[in-house]
Amino acid sequence: MKYIIVGAVAGGASAAARLRRLDEHAEIIIFEKGEYISYANCGLPYYIGDVIKDRNKLFVQTASAFNKRFNIDVRVMTEVTNIDPLNHTITAINHATGELYEEKYDKLILSPGAEPLRPPLPGIMSEGIFTLRNVNDTDFIKAYIQEKKVKTVLIIGAGFIGLEMAENFFGLGLNVTIIEMGNQILAPIDFPIAAIAQHHIRSKGVSLLLNTGVTGFSKNGDQILVTVNNGAELQADMVLLSIGVRPDTRLALQAGLKIGSSKGIWVNEYLQTSEPDIYAVGDAIEFENPITNRSMITYLAGPANKQGRICADNVVLGNARSYHGSINTAIVKVFDMTVGTTGTASKHLSAANINHIVSTTHNGSHAAYYPDVKQMTIQIAFSPKNGQLLSAQIAGYDGVDKRLDILSSFITQKKTIYELIEFEQAYAPQYSSAKDPVNMAGFVAENILLERLNIFYWNEVENIKVDGVLVDVRRKDEFEAGHITSSINIPVDEIRSRLNELTKEQNIYIYCEAGLRGYLAQRILKQHGFRKVKNLSGGYQLWKICAEEFGLVSQ
Repeated sequence: MKYIIVGAVAGGASAAARLRRLDEHAEIIIFEKGEYISYANCGLPYYIGDVIKDRNKLFVQTASAFNKRFNIDVRVMTEVTNIDPLNHTITAINHATGELYEEKYDKLILSPGAEPLRPPLPGIMSEGIFTLRNVNDTDFIKAYIQEKKVKTVLIIGAGFIGLEMAENFFGLGLNVTIIEMGNQILAPIDFPIAAIAQHHIRSKGVSLLLNTGVTGFSKNGDQILVTVNNGAELQADMVLLSIGVRPDTRLALQAGLKIGSSKGIWVNEYLQTSEPDIYAVGDAIEFENPITNRSMITYLAGPANKQGRICADNVVLGNARSYHGSINTAIVKVFDMTVGTTGTASKHLSAANINHIVSTTHNGSHAAYYPDVKQMTIQIAFSPKNGQLLSAQIAGYDGVDKRLDILSSFITQKKTIYELIEFEQAYAPQYSSAKDPVNMAGFVAENILLERLNIFYWNEVENIKVDGVLVDVRRKDEFEAGHITSSINIPVDEIRSRLNELTKEQNIYIYCEAGLRGYLAQRILKQHGFRKVKNLSGGYQLWKICAEEFGLVSQ
């Protein structure tokens, strides 16, 4: 058998190595249009920021090492320009020599990846405007900073790469401004968790401009002038475009392969394209989201590597393994903070008409009495019908990755919040609490489902002010330090003796700092005959950050 793989890095290289382990005698050729076949794409920002100082550490495998270990013909700087599915041939050009030639295949695997978006704005091709996708981009950016003695940088787009680059540029001592067209950073997550991260970014002195679109670029000497949609003009030594990527489907289109509704290469459950002898993996493919059942594309290294392995099994063994999709588990370091997401965000569940409940909890990263405990905020979404966990998002400082992985596992296995309650973690005060933040998220969700807890959300407060009474159940000193306008203060420890200040006919909306005291107050009131009582999910601290970021109150 002769297998040809187009594109290396994550999906293609994984598929090639797996093919060899399954078939020692097959002929395997990898075509890679770039110089490198397997490198740590996610490490590129940290090399630019001098966190990773040795450039060689970015390379997982070199072409020669890959050839020596796996006996695979690796052809770098060689681009496949044409596929003929009928005759089972590809046409390739060696960019080093200019040679154009054909190769036959029995099975073909496409792993072309994605390409960064560079919209046709005036001046966008000017010197000093970069995208970051590969090692060459990294080298150009790093050299430009040094040669031009860059002091100020504008990052356009506040996705994962944009935020990682903001941190690394900031670490180099550069003045950083982030411009984002949307009303929040990190589009895959919901606004409350994004707001927490935005607040942290601003606290570092980084300028964050939301709801701001770029309309064009021009040069003033070595300076780049960036015009935005409100007519303002910003100036910087360098610009990084981080406004997203799109699947590279050019070869697939040329070959007549089916393109799906999300504009990626359509594949079936076996990662097989519309041509039976052509398979595809990685950033260029689309597949069914296991939560929404809608077609989606994911640009993550983890799924691409797993797809490569499954695809190789199917190519050699004959469609033996199904790919079950990705729930888009992702994590990012945002300066000192860590933000993670898994499953389908509430806003996307709503768009897919999936009924769900959102709950937000705040807990310490480990036992409160052990030194250096750090707060983390967990938001989960779950089904009101059976409690099935649909998504989880976390913002915090320590232990975010551990909790995110637990929640990702539960979502993948279609587990419920009831099973979350029973999750048994490794407990010692340095690492957790006897009731872990994951358990606490489950406890609160169970209370909601059992109607022991009725909640309202930060963005409903404005309507509530004319709909009922807003009660702050924190201590008097906390209330005086800052509270929601028009709320009254009845501390939870005094509420039994002050029931006469409330009426059972009115809607009562309670809040405390994080949610626990509000829940206790609600339980007291309900058992004294007050039926129309709700508690603010996430408490005052989440409301304050969200209201500030949304522009409802001054920062």
